[in-house]
Amino acid sequence: MTTGSVAITAQAGSVVSSTPTIAAAYAGVMTYHNDLARTGQNLSETALTPANVNLKQFGKLLSYPVDGAIYAQPLIAMSVPIPNQGVHNVVYVATEHDSVYAFDADGGSSMPLWHDSFVDPASGMLSVYAPAVSNQAFHQSEIGITGTPVIDPDNGTLYVVTYTSEGGGFVYRLHALDITTGAERSGGPVSIEAQVQGAGAGGDGEGHIAFNPQMHLQRMGLALAGGSVYVGFASQADTAPWHGWLLAFDSSTLAQVASYNATPDGYGGGIWQAGGAPAIDADGSVYLASGNGTFDAPSSGADFGDSVLKLQARSLQLLDWFTPFNQSLMGDQDLDLGSGGIMLLPDQTGAHPQMLVLAGKFSSIYLLDRTNLGHFNAGSDNVVQRLDSQTGQMFSTPAYWQGHVYFAGWNDNLKMFSILGGVLSDEPSSSSSNTFGFAGATPSISAQGAANGIVWTVDYSQSGVEGAAVLYAFDATDVSKLLYASNELPRDQLGPAAKFSVPTVYNGKVYVGTATELDILGLIAN
Repeated sequence: MTTGSVAITAQAGSVVSSTPTIAAAYAGVMTYHNDLARTGQNLSETALTPANVNLKQFGKLLSYPVDGAIYAQPLIAMSVPIPNQGVHNVVYVATEHDSVYAFDADGGSSMPLWHDSFVDPASGMLSVYAPAVSNQAFHQSEIGITGTPVIDPDNGTLYVVTYTSEGGGFVYRLHALDITTGAERSGGPVSIEAQVQGAGAGGDGEGHIAFNPQMHLQRMGLALAGGSVYVGFASQADTAPWHGWLLAFDSSTLAQVASYNATPDGYGGGIWQAGGAPAIDADGSVYLASGNGTFDAPSSGADFGDSVLKLQARSLQLLDWFTPFNQSLMGDQDLDLGSGGIMLLPDQTGAHPQMLVLAGKFSSIYLLDRTNLGHFNAGSDNVVQRLDSQTGQMFSTPAYWQGHVYFAGWNDNLKMFSILGGVLSDEPSSSSSNTFGFAGATPSISAQGAANGIVWTVDYSQSGVEGAAVLYAFDATDVSKLLYASNELPRDQLGPAAKFSVPTVYNGKVYVGTATELDILGLIAN
């Protein structure tokens, strides 16, 4: 595929905010963890139930080989007209070799419906060799597309960020692709550049901080709301200097309209959330969590390491924030708050109806009021609730279903907490018997409304050593009940594990990205 570049530099400034609206021109899974609240729920699943998800009736159906590791969550669009190939249900996957594939989601074709490659070895455009940008092995050897893309269901556009090495330099590009053909739209792609005022690490000494693509990893899932595409960045495995960046692009033109830097006068504060995408409320406000870095807000500073941030739609102006009382300890011991993703809860009863929940490396679960996040209190946290030592370190986004929140931490069980009276149960109401190695798991939910709930997780603890990923299914009313595990039968063995893999469940199928292939599981003929 031919690629081009348009350099757009963003300056901080005011722009008109807008309210997100998402219609269902295409049904499917269009965004990380299914919705803007990041609940992980698919409430329209009619085929898969706790009664038929078992080793006899459910298993691996097929695999599609790909050219690189799949770190991004697979996305689904139903009834897509593919030119000269008819109408298909389509699964879209992105790889670290800078490819996007469109496959028949039901296995009707053994070949991709279309495939875009954004590398061109003949011209020196390559995926990035990880040691060239990082001094630690936190990533696989090849970096290309890492963050989960997002699809606009109204017009069938897939937005994705690629990372390439070109003539000794490094370039991020935002692409807008037609989901029917893979062709570029909106005059794309555009190269990603940004600059804010600040005197922090990596600045020019004249009061400016420029985005440096060599030092930053686009790990966070993309978000789309209100005509804006949001793209977040953190470090390349803590290789200094870096900052946390969130950039906003106009979805129609790909013009960059705003940029936010979490530590403009300091360092760090990476925005990555183990691949989780920004959460967005009904007003379009954007919620994210930062990692270790400078924190000087109590002295009227602009640096927000280890903080929950609420930003205005599109303009990315800071509206509210929360920072734990022990932020300094978190920073000293590399216990990022922002290692886990934020989930917005449905409105609750009680004094705080609008809340969010997250947990990070410190293993504390935080329940925050979205209308008053609480800022910073050196003595104790001003939060709705904090549960300590109830989960392992979190490198994932929790899930929600029917008054329950699900967490799967590092070296811990899958745990289900109940919500009653606007707070979480002090202890899990049920736990799985198995534990998850590094780095836990992000649960996904399938259900038929309030019935037939299943919690799906991928154990990717063998990533980096070429061990197989393992898909688990649990009864969502009691996660001590294991329904299925893909490692029980040779028939169902999945491909080599890919870090932070999130299962996508839709229309009777489960899609799991691995280091070499996309695996599809579903009901099997007896």
